[in-house]
Amino acid sequence: MSVYRSPYEAYPFLCDADEDLRCDFELLTDELASAAGLLRSQITEPALADELLWVCELVYHMNPTLRTSLTVTADETARLAAAVDRLQAESSVHGFVLPCGCQSACTAHLLRVKAKCLVRLLYRYLQRGGSVPEGLLDLANLLSGYFFLLALKLNALNGVEERSYHSRNYH
Repeated sequence: MSVYRSPYEAYPFLCDADEDLRCDFELLTDELASAAGLLRSQITEPALADELLWVCELVYHMNPTLRTSLTVTADETARLAAAVDRLQAESSVHGFVLPCGCQSACTAHLLRVKAKCLVRLLYRYLQRGGSVPEGLLDLANLLSGYFFLLALKLNALNGVEERSYHSRNYH
């Protein structure tokens, strides 16, 4: 079957076969980086805004990994892990919370979910026979934790109290 290729195609891999999830990964990392840029526009703390710019760039460095190689360094992964540890140490919240609060925290929660979608897509890619560097899985998981803890920090900075969530299904 011949597929029409528009001369205005927005990205050369958009017509990749269904089973090839590399383009899906690239689109999801692009969305994650773009949403990180949106979150950065909602933050007034200079240090956090600078950190988000770095995270945004890190996500773009992850973007071509499935087609090429992982170029994010061990030091960059360690820096992200240290940011997660720092945010965890600053938080007094333990357990599940509702994804609500100030606008920037809500945006961070959306980023947390997108990072989990990224992890899920990587596992699907692996299950279909693709190769995924372990470091890429570590980064995607760290991003989810980072954005969750950042949401807690942003709510705290804005004087918004977290709302605990207790599942009726999981105890």
